[in-house]
Amino acid sequence: MTHGVDKKIATWAALTAAALLISGCGGSAGADSATAPTRPSSPTTAPAEAKAPDRAAEASVAYRKWGLKPFAAPPAPPRTKPVTRKPGGPVPVISEIPTTDKVVFITIDDGAEKDPEFVQMMADLKVPVTMFLTDSAVRADYGYFKPLAALGNGVANHTLTHPNLRTLGRSAQRQEICGQQTKLAQEYGTTPRLFRPPYGNWNEDTRAAAGSCGVDAIVLWRESMQITNMQYQRGDKKLHPGDIILAHFRGPAELKGTTMTRMTANMLRHIQEQGFTVARLEDYV
Repeated sequence: MTHGVDKKIATWAALTAAALLISGCGGSAGADSATAPTRPSSPTTAPAEAKAPDRAAEASVAYRKWGLKPFAAPPAPPRTKPVTRKPGGPVPVISEIPTTDKVVFITIDDGAEKDPEFVQMMADLKVPVTMFLTDSAVRADYGYFKPLAALGNGVANHTLTHPNLRTLGRSAQRQEICGQQTKLAQEYGTTPRLFRPPYGNWNEDTRAAAGSCGVDAIVLWRESMQITNMQYQRGDKKLHPGDIILAHFRGPAELKGTTMTRMTANMLRHIQEQGFTVARLEDYV
């Protein structure tokens, strides 16, 4: 009888030991078979989109500061510029750029007004402009335009003294154009490729003189910005793709109390209302 009990106890002990071994609760075998500790997870990395600044939101805030809505991004510049000067050929004279893109180009003349708020406005809005500078208007402060140029805005030639070039011979015209080419190159490190004759007055002597000074195009305009409205050359009084717009560095004395930043905001609204955006002139010429 005792022998049978002992046999049952031994069987029970063996089964118990096996169960403990399987469950990992017994002896060194249990420790070896235990699940390896989980490695601490690395810090969660925010998506690149979340890290990058929300440019659209930033643009909206910047434009709202000036009472405007952001412009649509301009199309990519054309691979081949639609306006080029042929080697040895005459300097092209343009008032608009041949393109079907709904873009226009802003040009600003002279340089008499040097409003610090305008520099801030251009830094905020990042709207490209081309500045046609006259030495007699800017010689006291060429430095004012350097931050504007550093933003990527173009620097172009508008003569030394702003004369009516039609009243001058070729040699005198060349002095006016080449002389300002030299000054602008000294101040900004690059010789301008674009030239605008004062008042839009030019003749064949102007083309010849400009060509000899390294000019690639004589730039006129299709619309001119006044204080609140634009003057149009065409009868439909509308912007067209590729139009070049003329404005001036002017302040309250010339704008009947309006600041240059307000005049610029008015101009930008006219452009937006007609469904256009602004592109960089130097990308097309």
